[in-house]
Amino acid sequence: MAREGSDKDIVSEYLAQNPQLAQWVDTFRGYCETSKQWSARREFILRNMENFPTVKPGAPSNSLDRLLSLSMVWTNHVFLGCSYPPAVMAKIKEMGEGIVVKDAPGHRTTIDGVMGKGKRTATNDSNVEGNVKKARSDPNEAEGRPAGKVTPRPTAQKSGPPPQAPAEHQPFFNRLYKAVAWKLVSAGGFGPNLDHFEILRSCVESCKQTLTCVFVPLKDIAGLPTGKTQRDGHVCEIRCQTVYMGTGYGWDESAAKAMASKEALKVFQGRKVTVKICRRRYRGRDVEDLMLLDEQPRSQGFPPAISYPFQDEQLDASS
Repeated sequence: MAREGSDKDIVSEYLAQNPQLAQWVDTFRGYCETSKQWSARREFILRNMENFPTVKPGAPSNSLDRLLSLSMVWTNHVFLGCSYPPAVMAKIKEMGEGIVVKDAPGHRTTIDGVMGKGKRTATNDSNVEGNVKKARSDPNEAEGRPAGKVTPRPTAQKSGPPPQAPAEHQPFFNRLYKAVAWKLVSAGGFGPNLDHFEILRSCVESCKQTLTCVFVPLKDIAGLPTGKTQRDGHVCEIRCQTVYMGTGYGWDESAAKAMASKEALKVFQGRKVTVKICRRRYRGRDVEDLMLLDEQPRSQGFPPAISYPFQDEQLDASS
């Protein structure tokens, strides 16, 4: 605790001695970021500026864009549990070394060492993501029933998107990819100061479809530490044509929607997007979901779903 306070004092003192730098770096704060999130991300930016020699206050550059992007990736991972390709995870772990985030939210995928003394317990971990080993060895025990007692399941229990769903949805997202690419070019490229939701919404509507946004109060999500400020907020999940696109956290629904939109647009930064059926968690169980992915390989899981448009009545009743 003393270490975190000391680090904050050093950052505050440094910015007090460099008011122009403080004013410049504060322009990168997103309106959806809480003070705690921004304090951590600001420290990440300041600590790593020397590793990007061409980054100069007040001067746009590709190096600055990369630093800001990595800072968002690190913050999203620490506070939202978002996972990224192994090389990216290793990079942000190295860049975030020494930054202590007290009482960070508990995520199964969170990098070891960045959560400080707020590291989650095994109980919270199982509530958030579920115990995979139990689910594989004994599904009854994983769902809270006595081990060894098999509950009969009707054959119609299986739910999820049909196997042909990715192929059916892919043409639409190919068109959406082109629309987003042109929109970002006209906006000067992807960056932290764009209205990400408006860009995503306008592109989707230009392709004759609409976005679906689902909001859940953070306090209603099981497994989070009680009495923490992070519980005062909302999580937003964005889908289009039942395909999952992104998840975001914010102080209110508008902020959560903005963060989810930014996450969704990041998928369009590669050479193509692909609709796939993937396994993820929903209400404590594994389900198959339609996901929009980029080309980057994923070695870690996805954020738990907060909506699931493919469940049948039996799955819904058993949840």
